[in-house]
Amino acid sequence: MGTASSIVMNTSPKIPPGPLKGRVSAEEWKTRVELAACYRLVSLYGMTDMIANHISAMVPGEPNHYLINPYGMLYDEITASSLIKIDIDGNIIDRPNEDYGINRTGFVIHSAIHSVRPDAACIIHTHTRAGMTVSTLKCGLLPLTQTATRFAKVAYHHFEGISVDLSEQKSLQRDLGDAEVMILHNHGLLAVGPSIPEAFNSIYRLELACKVQVDAMACNAELIIPEPEVVAKANAQWNPSVTRRYGILEWPAMLRQLDKKDDSYKQ
Repeated sequence: MGTASSIVMNTSPKIPPGPLKGRVSAEEWKTRVELAACYRLVSLYGMTDMIANHISAMVPGEPNHYLINPYGMLYDEITASSLIKIDIDGNIIDRPNEDYGINRTGFVIHSAIHSVRPDAACIIHTHTRAGMTVSTLKCGLLPLTQTATRFAKVAYHHFEGISVDLSEQKSLQRDLGDAEVMILHNHGLLAVGPSIPEAFNSIYRLELACKVQVDAMACNAELIIPEPEVVAKANAQWNPSVTRRYGILEWPAMLRQLDKKDDSYKQ
C-alpha cells in the first residue's frame, strides 16, 4: 500500500553517499542491480502506482536482511545504490539517503513473507487496474487462457484494511502458504519467486491473465472455460521441472531492453 506514512526504525548511521559498488559484497551488489532493474521493468510494463507498492529481495549471505525501495521515489528512479537494507523486524541497516524512509506496509507484508518463506528470495506487490479489478471478484482468477493456467495454485487474502498492523502478518503467512502468487481481495496482486527474474515473470504473467479476464468479462458474452482436466494438464505442462524456470531465460533480454532505454539502474 502507499497511503501509510513511512517508518524509520532504530536506524544505523547513514552510509556514505554515492554508488555502493565496491563497498558491499559482490553478491549483494548483484542483487541490488537486479532488484533495481526489476523496479524499472515493473514501471516499463505499466504495473506501478506512483510511489506506492514495493518489491523486496533477500540479501545473499544475510538471512534476516532484505532490500526494499525508498518511500517517495518513483520506480523509474530506483538505482542499485538507492535501495534501503532493513531487517525482518523493520530496523534500517543501510540507508543511502536520510530523506527517505520505508513504507510501513512494505515492511508489514514483506517481512511477514520473508520470515516464513526462505524460498521467496523476491516478493513483488502491485496495485494495477486489472489486478485490483480481479481482486474484487468472488470468482477470483479464472483459467480463461493458457497464461492463466500457469499457476497451479492461486492464494487469496481477505481485506483487513490498510496493511499497517503487525497483527495481519499471521493471516498473510497462512493465506499465502506455499503458493507462488496471491490475490489480495479488494487490494491487489502479489508474487514471490526463488529469484528476482522468476518473481518478475510471475507478476507479469499474473497481471496479463487478469487483464484478459477483465476484458473477456466486459464483453458480457458467455465465457469458454476449459474443462478441469484440461486445466490440470496445462498446469502440469507449465511445471518448471517439466519445462524450465520461467524468467531465467528471459532475464538477459529484459536487461538489454532496459540498457537501451536507460542503464542508470546499475548505479
